[in-house]
Amino acid sequence: MSDVFTTRVLNLSTGAAERVLDITGDCESFLREAAAGRDGLLNVFVPHATVGIAVLETGAGSDDDLLAALHTLLPADDRWQHRHGSPGHGRDHVLPALVPPHATLPVLGGRLELGTWQSVCLVDTNKDNPERKVRLSFLG
Repeated sequence: MSDVFTTRVLNLSTGAAERVLDITGDCESFLREAAAGRDGLLNVFVPHATVGIAVLETGAGSDDDLLAALHTLLPADDRWQHRHGSPGHGRDHVLPALVPPHATLPVLGGRLELGTWQSVCLVDTNKDNPERKVRLSFLG
């Protein structure tokens, strides 16, 4: 059974545009302190109704491809019943059904066990709220 649980909240600004923000470095920094070489699990959670967490390749176009796919699946138009905020904002509230607001990742020897090209990313299509919190929790 685990005997270590540590948590920290990151305060991030995603800006005024839709964004896939790589937070892998933040996760690794947290684990250097929290895991201290132990095996366990990292849980990444965003307490927002319009943001998700994705594990994907970044920097080679996949992050832009994800945003393009979300535009196809969730167009920013007036079809949405949820209508406050900027035009098409209702789609932002559907986003977490496709890109969940959490991810649980293996930690081995105090390090994230990601594939060669994998990164932990915050996916934010909501231009109305650029200030985000991300809770990182290590259980090991």
